[in-house]
Amino acid sequence: MRSFSLRLASKALWQMRVLGRPFVLSHGINASCNLKCSFCPYWRRPGQEMSTPEIFDMLKDARSFGIGVYNAWTVEPLLRTDLPAILRHAKSLGMITSLITNGRLLRQRAKDLPDLDFLSVSVDGIKSYRELRGIDLQEVMDGIKAAKAAGHEILMNCVISGKNMEELEDLVHLAESLGVWISFEPLHESRGIDEKVWDDLGIRDLPRYESAVDRLMELKKDGAPIINSQTYLAMIKSLKPRFKCHASDIILHVASDGSIENCRVHKGHLGRVSDGLAGVWASSKERRMKTVRECQGCLFFGYVENSLLYELVPEVMAHYEWM
Repeated sequence: MRSFSLRLASKALWQMRVLGRPFVLSHGINASCNLKCSFCPYWRRPGQEMSTPEIFDMLKDARSFGIGVYNAWTVEPLLRTDLPAILRHAKSLGMITSLITNGRLLRQRAKDLPDLDFLSVSVDGIKSYRELRGIDLQEVMDGIKAAKAAGHEILMNCVISGKNMEELEDLVHLAESLGVWISFEPLHESRGIDEKVWDDLGIRDLPRYESAVDRLMELKKDGAPIINSQTYLAMIKSLKPRFKCHASDIILHVASDGSIENCRVHKGHLGRVSDGLAGVWASSKERRMKTVRECQGCLFFGYVENSLLYELVPEVMAHYEWM
């Protein structure tokens, strides 16, 4: 995987730094979910969905613009029956394909995804999982095992909250036992969610949290399959975004209805895919730059790690594993 990752990083840097274009198309592929997690804002927003032909056209446009990665996520991609055709089309265009899922339908659909390169499954706890997600963790474990049997490269992604800090090491060992990767990121307290949710789930016991992240850093040093860089782990330990965000340079965000948005935090409307991706990207440059200047920062794993790659941080470049 390492040689593949280095090639991928080189292509990404050329596209972003030399050509000034995004390398990742992050597509909120649908507007519905089969879970109702209290901390998630996405299932609360009703919306339209692009048709299969519209998505095909978007993918062709994205590839001609130099985008190399298609990431399907939110609200729950596996609910779309046409997902295999969409991934197949992206793959046929030469794009790397990735998918983020809650895993509830993974056991049933794992064999439907032969054109998927990277599979991320949200696993936020063991004992705390049912309280956080509302379903039995075994459903998701069965799905991960089915996906492994189908030959998929898998990342378990854990959002660290006040409910699961004592379980992080156990999650690492669970990932080891399953033969998969694992990543961590701290809970982002999104606007529009009842403050009672954040009072219940938020990271409030800082000494306990810092100790948990210290342990992750030790495990990473000892060879545990943790995707996060040490640079990132040290940053989230302090809960202070000490990096220059390049999310708006790296990722083109498309919502389920075809709207192009700035990022996960600042969902400002930049245009529509029907306007042409290159045109929207060029016309929105000043707005994107202004948003970055005024942003207080976040600690989303993908934004930070890819921004560090963009900034040529040696440790991140040397151990880059997952887009």
